[in-house]
Amino acid sequence: MKMLKWLLILMALGLGTTATIIYSGNVDVAADEPHSDLVYWLLETTRENAISKATENIKVPDLTDPGLLLSGGVDYGFMCASCHLKPGQSESDMSLGLYPAPPNLAVSDYNDDSDKYGDDTQADRNNFWVIKHGIKASGMPAWGKTHDDQRIWAMVAFIKRLPSLTPEQYQILTAIE
Repeated sequence: MKMLKWLLILMALGLGTTATIIYSGNVDVAADEPHSDLVYWLLETTRENAISKATENIKVPDLTDPGLLLSGGVDYGFMCASCHLKPGQSESDMSLGLYPAPPNLAVSDYNDDSDKYGDDTQADRNNFWVIKHGIKASGMPAWGKTHDDQRIWAMVAFIKRLPSLTPEQYQILTAIE
């Protein structure tokens, strides 16, 4: 019984502290100031674990189909490049203004997730899920509300090839018919 009493006291203190922080207005929510290391770690770890769990049963189609590359390129150029950049570009007004900064998908550092996930298939699953469902409070929209799975897989196929494209190849693949 004594243990339950202490547990309830600790819970009340935790809730009181949380409420004080929330209602104080002292938490900096400005997008031009980074999170503290602890907050960044908590958010990043939570996001990565949530995505990994959500993607466990996603079946990855053959992403080498040239048709996927072409249709995914048009969508990427229209919907993604202003934040996630294109070959030869290191920043944009959108990428500079967002926090957390969107990953530059045109560089191999981002797309080589085989070390992080153990294989490319998990990175493909994660990219599909993020494109389809978006990420809350990050600026990443949920494209699954307006695009079917085939179209989203086409964007995943394009993103997979993006780091190996020259600016000229990118221009051709993203040109609107």
